[in-house]
Amino acid sequence: MAKSVPVHCPTCRREHSFTPPTFPCACGAPLTVPVLPDATPELLAHRTWRDSWVAVRCPSCDRQGQWPRPEFGCSCGTVVRLPVPPPRETEPERPAGEEAPKPSRTASRPPFRPVTIRTERDAVMAAERYLRWLGFSDVRRPGNCPAPTASGVDLRGTGMVARVDPTTLPTTLRDIECLWLHGLLESAAAACFSLAGYAHDARCRADDLRLPLFVMDLAGTPQALNDWADELVRHGRR
Repeated sequence: MAKSVPVHCPTCRREHSFTPPTFPCACGAPLTVPVLPDATPELLAHRTWRDSWVAVRCPSCDRQGQWPRPEFGCSCGTVVRLPVPPPRETEPERPAGEEAPKPSRTASRPPFRPVTIRTERDAVMAAERYLRWLGFSDVRRPGNCPAPTASGVDLRGTGMVARVDPTTLPTTLRDIECLWLHGLLESAAAACFSLAGYAHDARCRADDLRLPLFVMDLAGTPQALNDWADELVRHGRR
């Protein structure tokens, strides 16, 4: 359980106990948004989309994602935003004399341009743009549908079908198996994109089926979650 921290209301000067929120990371581990216990909270007078999210790195899988910034509402009516530490850097130092790693095939691609995710349509657009970046240049939404479909396939292209799950619940085993069957019937590769990660059995089944899994944060940049996704990123469309 997350450890509580004291919070001083800047309006009525009362001291409260606040427990930082905990969310499920895409890897399945609980992730607690850290709060600086000795820092002064910021009076929240106006809320913006950008300021409502904070980058936090998961201590279990070391993946960085965007999570809701901790806020506290005092009984006097004041709402404050609680300060959090900046995300730590994870790039390891190379031993003296060791050469930098050689660039992979992805170095020939232009930089990926993410799409900030605010709506379901944005999530589909971000995945579509990412697959195009990987070489599936004709991937599109079936029938130009603006939002995720109920069929299990949200994006189609030559040699590729993909599902985009923008919900707040982990993608299920059934979703994975349904997507894989679509790919099998269409003789196409399949990939899944999720905002809330995957249920444990869904992730295991995807590994068995060699189905690439990606997670997306609200900044709109998909991150490979399993080996098959890593391979797709390295080689793109063959």
